[in-house]
Amino acid sequence: MMTTADTQKKPAEQHYAAELQRLQRTDSAPVPPGWFMSAVAVEKFISGDAELSIERKFVAEPGVVTRIILALCTQRGALLTGEPGTAKSWLSELLGAAISADSTQIIQGGAVSNINQLLYSWNPQLLQQSGPCIEALVTTPLYRAMRDGKILRFEEISRCPQPLQDAILSILSERMLVVPELPAAESTLYAKAGFNIIASANSVDEGLQRMSAALKRRLSFEHIKPIRHVDDEMDVIFWETSKLMAANNINITADAELIQVLATIFHELRNGQTLDGRSTDRLAGATMSTAEAVSVAHAIYTHAYYYQQAQPDAQLLLHVLLGSALKDHPQDRRRLKHYVETEFAERKGKFWQALYQYRSLI
Repeated sequence: MMTTADTQKKPAEQHYAAELQRLQRTDSAPVPPGWFMSAVAVEKFISGDAELSIERKFVAEPGVVTRIILALCTQRGALLTGEPGTAKSWLSELLGAAISADSTQIIQGGAVSNINQLLYSWNPQLLQQSGPCIEALVTTPLYRAMRDGKILRFEEISRCPQPLQDAILSILSERMLVVPELPAAESTLYAKAGFNIIASANSVDEGLQRMSAALKRRLSFEHIKPIRHVDDEMDVIFWETSKLMAANNINITADAELIQVLATIFHELRNGQTLDGRSTDRLAGATMSTAEAVSVAHAIYTHAYYYQQAQPDAQLLLHVLLGSALKDHPQDRRRLKHYVETEFAERKGKFWQALYQYRSLI
């Protein structure tokens, strides 16, 4: 039997169980019905609190997290939009962990194609033996979230077919789900206090499945932007890479200079502007998001540990970076090479100079 230690990734409520308990013990603010803790404590859990030793887990512009929490307090639901890799799913997981102490009620919009996958289905054997009854009902994450008063995380809602979006609209409006096959006394599930929906949608998928105006009206939109300041991005890459290495028993300490170089490259290529304000190249085929930078850093240290048993060098950094930056746009190779040739030559530091010397590998 698999133990907790065997799992590759613990849900946020397990990983940060001590922080959640500490926040709940010290929480003196009003708690919304059905919530695990107050709105104030939820924000502290996400944004950090030095006095309570709560680490910052998500970087956002001022007010973003507050607005999302308030939307969930009003039972309106929240829709997180933005480019891929801006940690929308991570934010919804943190919110589910703090509000419901359960972030595992998840629906993937691209994976549901019929109403049974969204609402409920039946166990064929029990249905044949006993007919429609509660025992024969196969529940979905949406059903369980309504029944137990928890947050439902609806990932990539713009990939969900329109008829299923209409079913969500009805639930957000009426806060109930009817199972007509059941006897009248058991046929209606009323959402328990604490139930709400946090949906997400990538801006690159806009228009894939157009959302109705009625559904939009029942969701509070919040655009999650890429991290604005490179120092914050560097901190996130360093924290997340260190956690991934610890989880995989990779016994190398992340090099702050390498992380700084990686964060700067991603920041500049994503924005098309150097840190000192000059225009530079922007890649067309790669997102160059913070999440992608974490994946690159993790891959670099994984390679260094298993193949070299040493700190990674600039050549390894460049090889892994190429796999991330060069996708299906042939012109991106030219843009990346031009960026390295024009920007790296005068920069100080061993990694910048070594990357410039290896530019022929691009």
